[in-house]
Amino acid sequence: MAMSACPACDAAPLAQTLATQPQSNQIALSVPDLHCGLCISKVETALKALPQVTDARVNLTQKRAVVTGAADMPIAPLIQALAQAGYPAHELDLTSLSATQTDKAGKDILMRLAVAFFASMNVMMLSIAVWSGASDATRDLFHWISAIIAVPAIAFAGKPFFLNALKAFRTRQLNMDVPIVLAILLAMGTSLWEVSLSGHHAYFDAALTLITFLLAGRYLDHRTRSAARSAAQELAALDVPRAMLIKNGTHTSVPTASLQVNDHIQVAAGGRIPVDGILIEGISELDRSLLTGETQPVLATTGMALSAGEVNLTGPITLRATAVGKDTSLHQMADLVAIAESGRANYTSLADKAAKLYAPGVHILAGLAFAGWFIATRDTRTALNIAAAVLIITCPCALGLAVPAVTTAASGRLFRKGLLVKNATALERLAQIDTVVFDKTGTLTEGRPEVQNLNAFHDNALRIALALAHGSSHPLSKALTTAIQAKGLKPAPLRNVTETAGQGISADWLGTTVRLGRADWIGATPFDQTAVYLDLGQDMPQAFLFQDNLRQGAQGAIAELQSQGLNLHLLSGDTEAAVARTSKRLGLAQWQSSVLPQDKAAYVQALQDQGHKVLMVGDGLNDTGALAAAHASISPASALDAARVASDMVLLGADLGSIPQAWRTAKTATRRIRENFQIATLYNVIAVPLAIAGLATPLIAALAMSSSSITVSLNALRLK
Repeated sequence: MAMSACPACDAAPLAQTLATQPQSNQIALSVPDLHCGLCISKVETALKALPQVTDARVNLTQKRAVVTGAADMPIAPLIQALAQAGYPAHELDLTSLSATQTDKAGKDILMRLAVAFFASMNVMMLSIAVWSGASDATRDLFHWISAIIAVPAIAFAGKPFFLNALKAFRTRQLNMDVPIVLAILLAMGTSLWEVSLSGHHAYFDAALTLITFLLAGRYLDHRTRSAARSAAQELAALDVPRAMLIKNGTHTSVPTASLQVNDHIQVAAGGRIPVDGILIEGISELDRSLLTGETQPVLATTGMALSAGEVNLTGPITLRATAVGKDTSLHQMADLVAIAESGRANYTSLADKAAKLYAPGVHILAGLAFAGWFIATRDTRTALNIAAAVLIITCPCALGLAVPAVTTAASGRLFRKGLLVKNATALERLAQIDTVVFDKTGTLTEGRPEVQNLNAFHDNALRIALALAHGSSHPLSKALTTAIQAKGLKPAPLRNVTETAGQGISADWLGTTVRLGRADWIGATPFDQTAVYLDLGQDMPQAFLFQDNLRQGAQGAIAELQSQGLNLHLLSGDTEAAVARTSKRLGLAQWQSSVLPQDKAAYVQALQDQGHKVLMVGDGLNDTGALAAAHASISPASALDAARVASDMVLLGADLGSIPQAWRTAKTATRRIRENFQIATLYNVIAVPLAIAGLATPLIAALAMSSSSITVSLNALRLK
């Protein structure tokens, strides 16, 4: 076999091959309508059918598709393909999204838990021999073997507690880890001292058992917390990565971050508006449902103010930028969410409240025990042993498990009922609420318009309407197309089909002009209801009336919450007529329409300033500020990413009946947590006198810790 004298020569062909290979590109798409495994298959199939796509992967939980393809792969065909498959989508900025990280923290805790458990079991076997009567050289040998196992195991497994206690010490504060670390160090120190003096008692097994139980509680707590992500980051990811800049008559695709105020930007039909601006050319309709909650598209004409994040529906438009980057309305909304999230972080949990009382109490007891025995015996060894026994026997195994054990059991129960709990303190906060604020579109209603009066039209009119609506991307046109096709009708043969941006569609049918569109364009009398109008060129125009149907279980959930004495409100960015109809159907007396995103958050905050504990239920971008500001929050799985991650809980199914169940479960869980604290307190009332009296041998300490922890865990399992 011949060998090259120059390694660079060997590498050259490979480098040339890599250089000539086409570069790949990844595009992230948010697909809010994903809800099942069949949806995943449909979306991936639709994307992979495109020639420039090499791979497509869908994440159902995040309602996101990541498409891999050629470096010059355009975004428009991807969105169009998904729209034709029945799944509206918009681009997300991959650079703004937090990369998917492996759960390093969870794996780290689990690894330390495994080490502590393995070491504690081995030391416990040696301790049983000592408790059974091993004496003299045999006892000393078993103690030294226990020390050899325990010292490195505790140093490794106890690292999280040591670090947290050190942070608290540096800031001159007390937390639950301070008495834990003090107990471990004192137990290990006194045990090593006792072993070196051939003493009878050592607490290696108790220290390892303590760490094992506490790590188990910490892992359960971590599992509950790990589902939460920053909603502000998800909002920022909705920025449009690139925009079409018009400069000196030349159209250039540039990064959105490079745009400046007064730049002229073109937005194609179906595109998302990248900056705030003023419409200077073109006419179209805007979908503002994600930002404001308005169900009906809004006509956009010259001079109208546009906001970043709105979707241009029917025609190309040109705008002049008035706010870019962090000054846009979308970024201001993200700032609103970030402020609200930081405010919620100030909530003090039951466990934290217990720790504030518990830590100084334990230190005082141990200090008094040491002082009392030293004064009585003048024996430092005896006094230290008893102080260590007090710290070990009062160490918060039961307290450490009290909250995470209940939270995990309650979260599992709610998951089976169709609710995903994402925040560790969500159940505590949900149990305290006395007021519920609902969004309308997509929350109490399905967010999809449906034709209500299809039977009022003869088949010929429906065939013409189908032919007119079939090629339009307008939400009402798509809903009308779906409804007529469900009747098995075929489109009428039309000629010269033309879509007038922002107005409607016209065509020739047997020498007659037929039109489908807005009332003012056709010349029809508008209804006080969402509608699209059909003009057959003969009789008076007719209206297809649309209604957003109530979500499954909405009426039952509202009735049950009202029967429990909760105060209910409805806030929506939709029109007054639409909100009034929904409120009347649900029996809600307190409602407001045309509410802006910042006003929703302010409304929720005002209720809380009055002393109310508010549960916010919403699904849109316009709800994220209110969701983050509320005392507790829930969003449906159909919600946009930003709304779901701003919420404490996600409704996985379509049935809103899970919300009253979640409230009842939260109240039960909080009751169980308080019971667990009472159990831990009772345990200390019994055990502490034994420790202070000098009766707490290592065997008694180990049995007492284990029994209290097991009792707390069994009490938590009653939730299942």
